[in-house]
Amino acid sequence: MGAPNTDSSSSFLTDKSAKIFVAGHRGLVGSSIVRKLVSLNFTNLILRSHAELDLTRQSDVDAFFAAEKPDYVILSAAKVGGIHANNTYPADFIAINLQIQTNVIDSSFRHGVKKLLFLGSSCIYPKFAPQPIPESALLTGPLEPTNEWYAVAKIAGIKMCQAYRIQYHFDAISGMPTNLYGPNDNFHPENSHVLPALMRRFHEAKVKGAKEVVVWGSGSPLREFLHVDDLADACVYLMENYGGLEHVNVGSGKEVTIKELAELVKEVVGFQGELVWDTSKPDGTPRKLMDSSKLAEVGWRPKIELRDGLVDTYKWYLENVKQ
Repeated sequence: MGAPNTDSSSSFLTDKSAKIFVAGHRGLVGSSIVRKLVSLNFTNLILRSHAELDLTRQSDVDAFFAAEKPDYVILSAAKVGGIHANNTYPADFIAINLQIQTNVIDSSFRHGVKKLLFLGSSCIYPKFAPQPIPESALLTGPLEPTNEWYAVAKIAGIKMCQAYRIQYHFDAISGMPTNLYGPNDNFHPENSHVLPALMRRFHEAKVKGAKEVVVWGSGSPLREFLHVDDLADACVYLMENYGGLEHVNVGSGKEVTIKELAELVKEVVGFQGELVWDTSKPDGTPRKLMDSSKLAEVGWRPKIELRDGLVDTYKWYLENVKQ
């Protein structure tokens, strides 16, 4: 357990004019972090789209850091996708993610960044990790084969932060979020995750006046969900209060069955038809819960209840996703 930062001269929250580079600011996570920092009156956010700065190009990243000299870096940029994408493009998932994080972490150290937060994913853990999954489960068994390329890259990012801390005393920390949802999620019909996929399907069924929606599996697997605005809040908290070697799990600590989730989404969307379970289809992992007690010990807990978060997300969907 790393000791919280007590050096008041390096307090993240006190310097509102500090230059903060949020890498991946247009994604689900990055956009939420930007909203959070703006709400806290940070005035000097450095944001670059992929077209403006290709993080896979080492020389471009180095030139950017040399010119901008950010004080803090939050690294949420990554190539992400579902099972189909991971199986189809394994080289992209390992190479692009390794390039992005290696370039950003190394340039951050060499150009005097005060603190860096690297964000990963719960898929870093072994396929058969104990439940709830503690941080200590890392590298204790084989990974889930369908996303091991992405997972290996993220594990390398954690280890890189640790190595730079050990060798150079660089204040690099890592946070590993559970399943996230919220504004700016991916609602694509084919390659979105379970929660946005359900929301889109119930909404379209409601609009068409459909009698039923068929969902894969039995509905029995347990999953944990965290609203992305809670993650953004946790990121700020870690930047202010954590300076340890070990990565930190960021979860809600609450599980719901896929069946409970589907019923809740159905209710929030207002679909009046039947929910039918196709039990001939696979269920996936029976349970996947992260142990976030370490983060609770440091002093942070989530605030957004699942139902409230779903209402907020559906409102965003109606306003922003082309019908």
